[in-house]
Amino acid sequence: MFLQPMLLETAARPFSHSDYIFEPKVDGHRLIFSQQSGIVRLYTRHNNDCTKQYPELHLPFNDDVILDGEVACVDPATGLNDFEAVMSRFSTKQSRKIQQLTSTLPVTFAIFDILQYRGRDLRKLPLMERKEILHGLSLPSRNFGIIPYIVGAGEDLFAQIELSGMEGMVCKRKDSLYVSRRSRDWKKVINWTHADVYITGFKKAEFGWLAAVPDLSGKMRSAGIIELGVGPEHKQAFRGVCQQLVIGEDKDYVYLKPRIRVKVKMRNWTKSGLLRIPVFDQFIV
Repeated sequence: MFLQPMLLETAARPFSHSDYIFEPKVDGHRLIFSQQSGIVRLYTRHNNDCTKQYPELHLPFNDDVILDGEVACVDPATGLNDFEAVMSRFSTKQSRKIQQLTSTLPVTFAIFDILQYRGRDLRKLPLMERKEILHGLSLPSRNFGIIPYIVGAGEDLFAQIELSGMEGMVCKRKDSLYVSRRSRDWKKVINWTHADVYITGFKKAEFGWLAAVPDLSGKMRSAGIIELGVGPEHKQAFRGVCQQLVIGEDKDYVYLKPRIRVKVKMRNWTKSGLLRIPVFDQFIV
């Protein structure tokens, strides 16, 4: 049984408040775990059935339950969540390969909320009452965990998240009910990474700047495409100078000399050396 998840707004900066609890943000993908009549089904936030992808999460709880959380993989070298690894698990289609990955690239279901238990809808209970019920559950295996939280001290937690290189923090009002939409009662604060990159081209069909960085030999290598955070004034300034930098084009892109430099914020660098979800910050002049 799928229930539409509650979504977060974005907070501009970390904060502390006695009306809130604060949780580390898990870098995975959203998962609704549904156990009805002892049968387990797994769903993404968009109601895509992904039960087949994660055999290690098929173990049932003692009673029927619907849980909300994140499915994630841990990089053994760093101890941090590995987003690319969990996306690899999600995209694997062959049953034999999926079964192999349960040993070589296991996932963890990091639970942060309980929506239904023993046939009772809990979504109209305040968050802290739901948390109490959640923490009373007996977990089926080590592939399941409950995300810890602290009360009030959001800035202290975020300082630790920055030091650890984690993705960010989630801030939730203690009295919040669970609603199947985006709500200001739940907020996220991202631990952004920053980088300076060169703009080496742009898309023809829709907006997007091609980003590049110098490699060890000084040559430019592709670093992805910047599509977020660019306002009308930035686009106008870019158009004012880019035409004199054109060095070629094809059916999809116009290519530029690497003269325009910008600062971006992003989640992290991917293993292939690309910016993950880059957001324009400012021109570097």
